[in-house]
Amino acid sequence: MRANSSMRRSPRKGRRQVAEINVVPYIDVMLVLLVIFMITAPLLRTGVDIDLPDANANPIANDGNSDEPLVLSVDANGVWFLNVGDDTEAPIAEEEVFLKVSAIMRREPSRRVLVAGDSAVPYREVVRAMSALQSAGVPMVGLMTEPPQ
Repeated sequence: MRANSSMRRSPRKGRRQVAEINVVPYIDVMLVLLVIFMITAPLLRTGVDIDLPDANANPIANDGNSDEPLVLSVDANGVWFLNVGDDTEAPIAEEEVFLKVSAIMRREPSRRVLVAGDSAVPYREVVRAMSALQSAGVPMVGLMTEPPQ
């Protein structure tokens, strides 16, 4: 019997303590933050409250360009807003649109440009905005719509 008891070793003698950081809680926190940012990011896109017209149109495919599109918004009163700069909710004049958009298009010629016209705005205002963008060097202008309810 003595031989058997001497053959057994105490589990504590041969083991060392392992000091590892448990990263699972950190991963959980990061995933929760990722979900929060994914939900809130689309809500932060437009700064001007406009009522887009409804249309059955397919969304524009992302052609590998991950930059946020340049959006020129025209509200119901025909006032223009550009989603670039410090104050995106401040009205912008046609001359300023030309200067800012042409500077952006020189730096980023593949940037997507969209016009978001309120459904109550006269059609001529949307066309005026599109022609101002084209004169600033934008090769293609897209129109934003809402999917039908």
